[in-house]
Amino acid sequence: MDVVLIVPIAMEEKLRFAIREGGRTVGAGVVASIIE
Repeated sequence: MDVVLIVPIAMEEKLRFAIREGGRTVGAGVVASIIE
């Protein structure tokens, strides 16, 4: 899956992340690769 961030953030491969909406976690994962 490709994701485009609306706000720049420092990320690196193998970093764990969570996607939150309205105070609830709606997704989570690990960065597999950086495209740009």
